[in-house]
Amino acid sequence: MANKIDIKTVDEIAHLARLEFDEVAKAGIVNDLNRMLTFVDKLNELDTDNVKPLIYMTEEQNILRRDEPEITLSQKEALKNAPKKDSDYFKAPKVIDQNR
Repeated sequence: MANKIDIKTVDEIAHLARLEFDEVAKAGIVNDLNRMLTFVDKLNELDTDNVKPLIYMTEEQNILRRDEPEITLSQKEALKNAPKKDSDYFKAPKVIDQNR
């Protein structure tokens, strides 16, 4: 195996991803990542010289309808069952705190 994952590498990845792990979790992550690298190394042993790249999983093609705008629901109908609304809009609780 060319590269081996250690605790230092997991710490660097965790820092970049803004994640925190305890020592037990880090040991598990080191083990999992090294198992993944071992699997990829095993795949690299295969002869793929005459294998065409797989672009699509199937030969099927999507048959899509034309995207044509149409009014399917009026504003009044859309607001009819809203738990909170004013005359024109849905009302929702504030989710962004600007004091952060």
